[in-house]
Amino acid sequence: MYIWEQADWPRFRWDDAALRLRLDAVRLLQGRLLGRADAAPEQDDLAFEMDALIQNAIRTSEIEGEHLDVGSVRSSVARQLGVEQAGVPARTTPESESLVALLLHATREPDEPLTRDRLCHWQSLLFPEGPGWLEKVHVGELRGEQPMQVVSGRLDRPTVHFEAPPRDRLEAELDAFVDWFNRPPGGLDGLLRAGIAHLWLITLHPFDDGNGRVTRAVTDRALAQAERQSVRFYSLSAAIMARRNAYYDQLERAQRGDLDITPWLAWFLDTLEAALRQALERLDRVLAKARFWHHHATTVLSERQIKVLNRLLDTAGEEFEHGINARKYQSLAKVSKATATRDLADLVEKGCLRKLPGGGRSTRYALGGQGGDDTWHQ
Repeated sequence: MYIWEQADWPRFRWDDAALRLRLDAVRLLQGRLLGRADAAPEQDDLAFEMDALIQNAIRTSEIEGEHLDVGSVRSSVARQLGVEQAGVPARTTPESESLVALLLHATREPDEPLTRDRLCHWQSLLFPEGPGWLEKVHVGELRGEQPMQVVSGRLDRPTVHFEAPPRDRLEAELDAFVDWFNRPPGGLDGLLRAGIAHLWLITLHPFDDGNGRVTRAVTDRALAQAERQSVRFYSLSAAIMARRNAYYDQLERAQRGDLDITPWLAWFLDTLEAALRQALERLDRVLAKARFWHHHATTVLSERQIKVLNRLLDTAGEEFEHGINARKYQSLAKVSKATATRDLADLVEKGCLRKLPGGGRSTRYALGGQGGDDTWHQ
C-alpha cells in the first residue's frame, strides 16, 4: 500500500517533540547566514546570491542525472540578475536560461498564490525546445493516461519503487495540494510546511517528466515564505545532491509508509541544516573571490585566464584541492600545451597564481595572494 492509498490521506501526522531540536538548529543557522549576508557589502551580497543560484540550478539537474554546462548557467544567472561580467563572454543555452528563470519565478515573488497553471508553466520551462524526441512527454500540462511509476533496474525485470495516484484523480489531488499550500493550517511551522509540500507534491507526480525539479522549486518557495526572504543564499538542492541515494531512499520509505511522516521530516530538516552549513562555507569563498578580483582589478588578463581563475575561485576546495597543473589548464581553457604553459607563467608573474612545491611535469599551481597576503585562503 502506498501512502496515498491510506484512508486518511493526506492527513499527515508527525511528532513535534522529536523534531524540536532539529528545528532550533536550522533556525539558528538561518539567523547566522542572513546576518552575515546582511553585513556584507552590497556587491558581495549580490555575488553570494548569484553563487547560490548557480549551485541550485546545477545541482537540481544533477539529482535527475542531467549535467548542465557550468559556464552557461553562470552566464544565465548573471544576465537575469543584471550582473556585469567584464571580460567573460555571455554564453547561455535555452536550457540554462529557462531553468534559471524557473528558479527565480519560484522565489522572487513568494506571496503570489500557487496555481495548477503556474506549476504547468514551471514544468514547461524545463523543456524550452518542446518535447523534441521525447514526443510522449506532455510539456506544460499534466501527465498522460499511462500509470506513473518510478522504476529502476533492467527493462525486462524492472523494480517498481513507487506508483503515483491514477490519472483520473490527479486534478482533484493537485487542487487539494494547491489549496493547502496557499492556505496552510494555522500554527503550522513554515519549515515543516516546506518538508510536507515536498513529499506531497513529489508523491502526486503530476507530470510526465520534471517532477523532481518542479517539486524542489516549490520547496524553495515554501522556504522563502517561511523566512520572509525572497533572495536565496543557500541551495537545498546542493545538499540533497550530496546525499542523493539517501534522498530517494527516504522518499520511497515515506511513500510506502503510513501517514506518520516524522522520519521524512527529520531527514528533511537534517538536509536543510547541511545546506545552511554549506552556504556559510561558500559565503566565505564568495567574499574571498570578491577580495581577489578587487586586488586584481587592474591586472590585464585574457578571457581564458579569467575563466580558469573563476573556476579555481568557485571550486578550489572541491575540484582543485591540490592545485591545478598544465594539463588541467589545457582542458579548461581549450588551448595547446605551449599556450597553457605560457598562460600559467604569466599568471604567476602577475601574482594571480603561485607555484606549489614540486616541479617538472608534476608542477601544480594555487591561487596567489591578495593585498598583503602571501597566499590565497578560502
